[in-house]
Amino acid sequence: MSAWIVWLIIAGLLLVAEMTTLTFYLLWLGLGALAGAVVAFVLPGSWPLQIIAACVVAVLLTFFGRPLASRMQGKRGYRDAVDELIGKKGEVVEPIDVGGMGIVRIGTETWSATADERIEAGETVIVESRGTAVVHVIKYKEV
Repeated sequence: MSAWIVWLIIAGLLLVAEMTTLTFYLLWLGLGALAGAVVAFVLPGSWPLQIIAACVVAVLLTFFGRPLASRMQGKRGYRDAVDELIGKKGEVVEPIDVGGMGIVRIGTETWSATADERIEAGETVIVESRGTAVVHVIKYKEV
């Protein structure tokens, strides 16, 4: 298999992974791998140049692109999709102990969850806050 195809596959995988994380770091690495693919296509067999091109492009884009990404995320109206979980109702799938974790279904997704009190399976909860992969919930009380 040609080196440029390998670089292209790596770039594609990184760009697809970026779409799931939305961090912009994998985007810069993917574009660096794309630069490596271009060098490999133009100068086949020059591994050192391919690696240098990929690294230089990735580092430059990370260094100069991160402020741009921060500005885009900081603009009015931008909201992380995961932040939409706060205030949503969910159902406890696995009980949540104080100081432990359980599982909560919110819509069609399941999340690891913590709570300040024991909450049994089947109870309805409200998402109070969220971390990277864990939500903090409270019992839902109808008014």
